[in-house]
Amino acid sequence: MTSDGAADGLLPGLREPAHRVSRRAVRYWTARAAVNGLAIVAAEIAVTIAAGLAAAWWTAVALTVLAGTAHALIMPRWRYRVHRWEVTDQALYTRSGWFSIRWRIAPISRIQTIDSSRSFGERLFGLANVTATTASAAGPVHIRGLDRATADRLLDELTVATAAILGDAT
Repeated sequence: MTSDGAADGLLPGLREPAHRVSRRAVRYWTARAAVNGLAIVAAEIAVTIAAGLAAAWWTAVALTVLAGTAHALIMPRWRYRVHRWEVTDQALYTRSGWFSIRWRIAPISRIQTIDSSRSFGERLFGLANVTATTASAAGPVHIRGLDRATADRLLDELTVATAAILGDAT
């Protein structure tokens, strides 16, 4: 405990959300980063060959390969360590990001809609996302990289919790 009452360097009352996203999210984020990196490298190679550019351009392609590989290996694991979520009787808590860390806390009483989405790639990896929309100007609260069963349970849990609150969540 620090002198201002904060535990572990966090603000008073702010703690890490309890749950991590699915470990499969690491494989999905890695695959997505690799595919995007390959697309960039392919475009660079095509331009270099088509324009007959000098050997220095091949160095740039090699540097792009190195940067893309580093990104695909580091970013997904880093994101996994940061991304967390939790639902309590009072609020939905999320923490996400990898360079910039974003904390979101949405009171259950303010949640207006709950959605789930699964892109083609996410479906291949058995993943789903949950989005809770509030009237906040900060936008919806996203939890990305959940396994399908957890996402379905979370949708049910949030539906029950928000239905128990009287009013229109504004």
